Amino acid sequence: MGHLTTRDAYKNLEERINWFTQGAPPSDTLYKILQVLYTEKEAKWVAKLPVRPFTLKRAARVWGTTEAKAEKLLDHLCEKALLVDATYHGERQFVMPPPMAGFIEFALMRTRGDIDQKYLSELYYQYMNVEEDFVKDLFFATETRLGRVFVQEPVLMNDKTNHILDYERATHIVEEADYIGLGTCYCRHKMYHAGHPCEIDAPWEVCLTFGNVARSLAEHGAYARLISKEEAKEVLELSYASNLVQIGENVREHPAFICNCCGCCCEALQAARHFSPMQPVATTNFLPEVSFDACIGCGKCAKVCPVLAIAIKEDKEQPEGNKKKKRPKIDTEICLGCGVCARNCPTKAIRLKRRPVQVITPVNSTHRFVLQAIEKGTLQNLIFDNQAFANHRAMAAVFGTILKLPPLKQALASRQFQSVYLDRLLAMQKKKEKER
Repeated sequence: MGHLTTRDAYKNLEERINWFTQGAPPSDTLYKILQVLYTEKEAKWVAKLPVRPFTLKRAARVWGTTEAKAEKLLDHLCEKALLVDATYHGERQFVMPPPMAGFIEFALMRTRGDIDQKYLSELYYQYMNVEEDFVKDLFFATETRLGRVFVQEPVLMNDKTNHILDYERATHIVEEADYIGLGTCYCRHKMYHAGHPCEIDAPWEVCLTFGNVARSLAEHGAYARLISKEEAKEVLELSYASNLVQIGENVREHPAFICNCCGCCCEALQAARHFSPMQPVATTNFLPEVSFDACIGCGKCAKVCPVLAIAIKEDKEQPEGNKKKKRPKIDTEICLGCGVCARNCPTKAIRLKRRPVQVITPVNSTHRFVLQAIEKGTLQNLIFDNQAFANHRAMAAVFGTILKLPPLKQALASRQFQSVYLDRLLAMQKKKEKER
């Protein structure tokens, strides 16, 4: 009976994780992962919590305990990076982070002795690199992507003809952040323990988090250390020099993270290689263009491309009798537009140009959550999760986001939400548009 109780605790936790838009497909490997990260008691506690932000009072009420005891439990969970906290309008709030970027990564963002990190890494590798259901769900279950690529700014700074928007620049994200955390790269840490160390020997301490996530990880358990804006820019420079790709949260305002990724370890870049031409992350608004007059066919661009989007082939258009010259062929369906190839070209034969169609980026996290929830058919979960959004400010943010969506997405939202209030708002909006 005890075994059944233990299994039920983790099953309830798994169901709670999957209540939200980003989940974790069940498997025996996931069960083992949750056993490493959570004790049975912790699994029972967390399974009862709202997925969206909640207060100390709410947790105490859900757990049926005093606020003093609840705060002790919440602090303990923050120390294990199973929750993160923040202060809004003078009140402390907590949130259960999603699997990614969240509690799965946080567990390996520092060296720790309370869990077996080698065993956990092997489980992660099995769950993500072998079983693949989690990766498919994470990167391909919705049209709106979790992450987006940042262009390598030094490449564009040398080209005055290109215009780069603020939100497209990683340095702008750094400049706007109130807190910046630096931690160990979860991907390279995991692959090292799993017996697949980084092929390019990329630096490990390059994982950037921002805002309340950074502060919480730094204050509870040292999963990150707070750094200055200057230090963060140095991390970016180091990452550029190491041919790493910057992938951050797919929002324009206040992203929670920017990872500096290599093609051999990063799950997103591995997915880009494995499931090509499907894109697991939103690309930049740029594409590389080769000047064949300047190109010497050295092949360096193909060697450094993180998603293998460049092949070196003979130029068939050269006149007969001439020695065939090898040229880079870029697959624009696969290309991330990161600029790593342009940075490494010894003759500067590669420049970045704007994509013909602009890549649309969600405004903020609420915008992204709503879009993904609509696309996955889980909008009702987002709204009614233990009444986590049952306050005027949060509901207004969700409704405001829906009203700004294209008509098709609005219709999908209305169907899932089944709200008379939302239907009236949409009808009023259509009436106003007709009157204009």
